Amino acid sequence: MAAGAGPRHLTFHPSKNNIYVLNELDNTITLVTKNNGVFEKRNSISTIPADFTEFTKAADIHISKNGKFVYASNRGYNSIAIFSVNPDNGTLTFLAFEATRGEAPRNFSLSPDDKFLLVANQDTDTIIAFSRDSNTGLLTYSSTIDAPTPVFILFD
Repeated sequence: MAAGAGPRHLTFHPSKNNIYVLNELDNTITLVTKNNGVFEKRNSISTIPADFTEFTKAADIHISKNGKFVYASNRGYNSIAIFSVNPDNGTLTFLAFEATRGEAPRNFSLSPDDKFLLVANQDTDTIIAFSRDSNTGLLTYSSTIDAPTPVFILFD
């Protein structure tokens, strides 16, 4: 990764040789592809708006089961960045930011059926549920659950 990027988490495309690496310190996602057994770093895309200058760190990343959408959380900017995946080359296109309605969205998870996305807002003691449109990838607020200092969401 780029110097000072701070790789934190990654997610694998479900059917292609693409890896999406979330870089905590520079708030980017880097596409890594595997060709003939060799990993190649491709391009990076920001998870925050270009004009945002306050403190923020990327926290978590997930891809939809169909491989069409990538989601990344931002602590400080307190949002989920939503990207569409180009089916031909794996590059990401920014779609939208969804406010997490709380502070420090450390972890989030897609439900097993991919219909919901739940966010753990560590500093405001809430888990926020969003319904997810499988066609557009966009999120719609659904409900708030009070939970002391949530840091991880796991569906079993």
